[in-house]
Amino acid sequence: MEIIGNGFLARHLTPLSAGHPRATVLAAGVPTHPLPDAEHRRETRLVDDTIWHCLGRDRTLVFFSTASMYGGPGGPGDEDGPPTASTRYGQHKLDLERTIKASGVRYLILRLGYVLGPDEPGFRLLAALTAQVLAGRVRVQRGARRDMLHVTDFVTVVDALLRTQVRDETVNVASGDCVEVATIVRHLEHRLGVQAHWQVTDDSIQHCPSVHKLRRLVPEVDRLGLGPGYHQTAIDRYLMAARPADVVRTERTKHS
Repeated sequence: MEIIGNGFLARHLTPLSAGHPRATVLAAGVPTHPLPDAEHRRETRLVDDTIWHCLGRDRTLVFFSTASMYGGPGGPGDEDGPPTASTRYGQHKLDLERTIKASGVRYLILRLGYVLGPDEPGFRLLAALTAQVLAGRVRVQRGARRDMLHVTDFVTVVDALLRTQVRDETVNVASGDCVEVATIVRHLEHRLGVQAHWQVTDDSIQHCPSVHKLRRLVPEVDRLGLGPGYHQTAIDRYLMAARPADVVRTERTKHS
């Protein structure tokens, strides 16, 4: 596997480098927080360059898109339905998907839910919420929902999709456990032993991708324990790796 990029996802995919010799993974996109147009243009140029690279070497382009295009209330989050990007970032990724599909390159487009892990950047959702809870004040968007997938399971899913030679498909990569951000915060408070002051805002977005296609293409993902309640396991794994002292102290207090 050829990996372009050196960020959070690229680092976790490194153990797969020796496998999948015909795959090029583009893991050097822009993050989700607001950025100037220059950053979006940079990623567009990078996608164009990677398409030509893969066409010239008969490689499969693996592109990380986003589940944030499933932002409409009550939508099915289905890959085969007409996506409606609810954010500028989602529209940017949707435009890049269309460029890849029209290019003639072999591709695997993965629309990612929120992939979390112990070394994620501090601006990402769980790292930011954890820091806010520990500081005693947390900002919560009313009704906002996110699907969370631990990065270890993300790597397992990517490996399985490439191993089964899924090609020219768009696939949601998520857990199927789309929960309110308020639920995530309550679990963080419980695990960290902190009751924070909540600032509740109304600017909420729901990103809830369907995982029916993923389960059909790669049935072995069922062994990962995906589905209802998965978010608690994913958060606990994150905390035990990132903040073990806080979690262990809370466990001792709870059982004493």
